[in-house]
Amino acid sequence: MRRQSLGLGRGRKRAGHESYGWSQPIGSRHARHVSNIGPRPSPDHLEQPVLAEDDPRPQHFPASSRREDKTVTKDLLLSVLSSTSTKREARSYLSRFGSSKGSSRPTKSIEKDDTTRVSPQSIDGALGGPGCGVNLGRLYSLTKAAQQSPVFSQRPLTHSDATEVKFTHHVALVKIRAPQTLRDDVLDGIGRTLSQLNTLGLNSVVVIDNHDPTREEKPPLDVLTLRKSAEVQADRVVASIDRQDGARGRRLDNVLEVQSAGEKIKPTVSLHGEVKVMFRDQLLYSFRRGIVPVILPIAYTIESQIAAPVPPNEVILALTREFAGISVSSRPDEDPEQLDERISKLQKQVSVDRLIILDPLGGIPSPDRPAGAHVFINLDQEYSDIRDELLRGSTRGGVVTISKSGPDVEVHLRNLDLLQRTLTLLPPSSSAILTTPEEVANSSQLGHESFDVSRVGTRRQKNPLIHNLLTDKPAFSSSLPAGRMGQPPLSRPLNLTTRSPPATTFVKRGMPLTILPDPRVSPWKPPSPDEPRLTLHDPRIDLPRLIHLIENSFSRKLDVAHYLSRINDRLAGLIIAGEYEGGALLTWETPPGADPSDPSRLVPYLDKFAVLQRAQGAGGVADIVFKAMVRSCVPDGVCWRSRRENPVNRWYFERARGTWKMPGGTWTMFWTTEGLVRDGEGEGRFADYQGVCAGVVPSWGDGKGAD
Repeated sequence: MRRQSLGLGRGRKRAGHESYGWSQPIGSRHARHVSNIGPRPSPDHLEQPVLAEDDPRPQHFPASSRREDKTVTKDLLLSVLSSTSTKREARSYLSRFGSSKGSSRPTKSIEKDDTTRVSPQSIDGALGGPGCGVNLGRLYSLTKAAQQSPVFSQRPLTHSDATEVKFTHHVALVKIRAPQTLRDDVLDGIGRTLSQLNTLGLNSVVVIDNHDPTREEKPPLDVLTLRKSAEVQADRVVASIDRQDGARGRRLDNVLEVQSAGEKIKPTVSLHGEVKVMFRDQLLYSFRRGIVPVILPIAYTIESQIAAPVPPNEVILALTREFAGISVSSRPDEDPEQLDERISKLQKQVSVDRLIILDPLGGIPSPDRPAGAHVFINLDQEYSDIRDELLRGSTRGGVVTISKSGPDVEVHLRNLDLLQRTLTLLPPSSSAILTTPEEVANSSQLGHESFDVSRVGTRRQKNPLIHNLLTDKPAFSSSLPAGRMGQPPLSRPLNLTTRSPPATTFVKRGMPLTILPDPRVSPWKPPSPDEPRLTLHDPRIDLPRLIHLIENSFSRKLDVAHYLSRINDRLAGLIIAGEYEGGALLTWETPPGADPSDPSRLVPYLDKFAVLQRAQGAGGVADIVFKAMVRSCVPDGVCWRSRRENPVNRWYFERARGTWKMPGGTWTMFWTTEGLVRDGEGEGRFADYQGVCAGVVPSWGDGKGAD
């Protein structure tokens, strides 16, 4: 097999070698130094890689390598199928990564290469889909007649139309913080997971963050020391990737530039100007060749081309801007339509689907989960509140759940800000995941039991990155009570000065949440008789859309007049997710025999919990609404009822503190009130809940009975 060396220089070819602008041979397990601290080599001196969509250079694999790759592919395929929660989630993954445009390999003959990447179509076939995806040859390819069939167009096709981007590179931006603290076996586990993600169609770009927050008060290190330290850690990451079957790692330190304040750079300065990606084609070439770029937080100044350290978070943002097409600038004589077309083409080349932060501290700590982190963060709703919690600390029940002291708080704040700034630049479909390197390494062992199954209760631990790629969800629902995920009791505090890592946090830009009344301004409480109440005629409520939400979710016609007359005098509050994609409507109900003027006897009742059918089972809309209800609106508990044959009851059972099958065989009662028990005399809060759930009159207009 011919050995290819990727080295700097003018492209001089030697026997058995080709030069493409990097420094180490493909077969090397340890990256070599790319460039010195001095000026960066001119781009004219770098031989750029071939950028055609169909790469003419074939890849050859020995028979033994193909057999090993087939074994790895089989194991990974089984892991994929077992990690996918539902068939619907598997098909959602296939719809995004399963088409030809989702492949990040160069076009190659299927008959000659069946070793390198798990075909998403093979997963589709395993799930009973139309394509088996393994060595089908040209069975499902378009015929020549189909390819040359007429196309309806009122203008001649231009060259750019005919050479439209054939596939999109799906990319994950990965930041590894404090790699110097990680053991080699942990890095090997990370490398294995990155290789698996590459096999499943998600290319990774790794950014090294070897910043030590404990050195904030010490004299800053000089540029040479910082760079050498980053190179050592980058080489360790490259070696961990190279030891796996599949992807290969490459260290890059010449793809970034930064605008400096002046010509002179002090040797201890870390620049905070805007970082830009200068050699996009090098990254695209890496994706096509199955290479994982490992980027140092080093950029070259525009004025003097001198290497200088830059914040790793700024590197992530620079990559995001570049791949999202935001950093494109217009040419002086460029037509606006041509500029739009050029930006659109660049955006179609790369889709940044994930931001992955591997941090020894783990996810963003949550006061509701004292030994863990936020499971899911809806940034549009929660960013400001979570940031305030980190800044001021948090207590609950007299227990310090988040300590505001120590350098770890700054790390969490930087991670949270990076999540917010990055996802703001990306489409709503993009997401982020923040977890510990150990979690990824431990769960990357195929065919072996996870090291710490106690952290996830009775459920088997899954690799958070693989699971998230397949489902675009957290490993556990964010609306589950902490006790359902093996979390210790609240009496055990989480102090951010300790090194006990929280769990994984899944983050999306999400959707805004409208809560009426706002619990931060006016907490939900039983109203007094002379107090004005919220009604559905409030101008802040779009009543037609609310009615559509209820009818679409339940697939039933609502008797609107009867419904309004029943709840308008007892409405407790309303929660609306996004543009009426989901919602909850709660009322204050009077138990049988209670005095309606006694606020202490009023029962909070979940009258309607609705999610549009197109949003059911995906996007986390139900979790967002339920989490807001039980943690912000009625933290002391709420009750509701559901027909026993309702298919959503399984979801309710997981989130309720208790359930009870009501007499008559029709209803099951649920509640989230902690410590609620049925006493022998039928009195107390339990009896009030039972009386309310039994006495609610339905308001459906289809004549099919209650629901």
